[in-house]
Amino acid sequence: MRAVIVHEPGAPESMNLADIPLPVPGPGEVLVRVQAAGVNRPDLMQRKGQYPPPPGASPILGLEIAGEVVAKGPDAPDWPMIGTPVCALTNGGGYAGYCAVPAGQCLPWPDGFDAIRAAALPETFFTVWSNLVMTAHVAPGETVLIHGGAGGIGTAAIQTVRALGAVPYVTVGSTEKAALCLKLGAEAAIDYRDEDFVARIDELTGGRGVDVVLDVIGGPYLDRNLRCLAPGGRLVIIALQGGARAQEVGVGRILTRHLTVAGTTLRPRDGAYKARVADGLRAVLWPRLSDGTIAPLIHATFPLAEVVEAHKLMESGSHSGKIVLDLR
Repeated sequence: MRAVIVHEPGAPESMNLADIPLPVPGPGEVLVRVQAAGVNRPDLMQRKGQYPPPPGASPILGLEIAGEVVAKGPDAPDWPMIGTPVCALTNGGGYAGYCAVPAGQCLPWPDGFDAIRAAALPETFFTVWSNLVMTAHVAPGETVLIHGGAGGIGTAAIQTVRALGAVPYVTVGSTEKAALCLKLGAEAAIDYRDEDFVARIDELTGGRGVDVVLDVIGGPYLDRNLRCLAPGGRLVIIALQGGARAQEVGVGRILTRHLTVAGTTLRPRDGAYKARVADGLRAVLWPRLSDGTIAPLIHATFPLAEVVEAHKLMESGSHSGKIVLDLR
């Protein structure tokens, strides 16, 4: 099969296509003929040597795919059956013609979806559900601040927060991205280039603050995120795009306002946890995807042979929504 190989960690040009053997599905796994694969920031980090795959995972890039089940490993469950179109959160190996995936991490294509749209779902919606529902326990009527509102995670988070009956606010880096987020359901979009998001959240919430902050920036935002939280609020840090170091943080606020700070990464979680995420998505969000209430936002698609250009686009930060590789 054709697959993207990183010969040495580095720039996008370190990736090349090569012919390698097909993977063999292990116990509880299915083999999927990949028709499309999503591009995500963890792929960029792994390409640079900053995010190694967990033990036993494929070293090939790619954390989400869509395609058709063509074989099953020992003890694989009845579903998905051979011939079933699925999208899946992988543990690695998505940038390839075939990928072995734990069956519990597969989901059916929502009604009316093709491979490209289905491949735009797993990594973002698994991440959002895991953090907003299973970690932050967002409840109806609560308020949520989402940083990076126009990205793949952000656009999925806006729609998920609305589906949960809560109110999303976002930060963005342009007026165009602000307009997009408002169209998707954000209550307000704060342009971090010329607005103080702490002051705006204070204004928008009448001085109370938000119940949850979903953060992809990390250290530079830590103190400001804490100042955005209402009493009993929860901060969930899922990425460190701005760096891992924080300075002059008012830690006392965590105590006096009974705040919770959590940090999570999804990839190292075990298969049982990821299967629980899949069950929640299938019950709550998949019907909304099928009826069009929510939808993935796709910025661009590239053939697998143009994976270098796909990574360059993601690194530029100019995209809104998902970038998908087309292997059909």
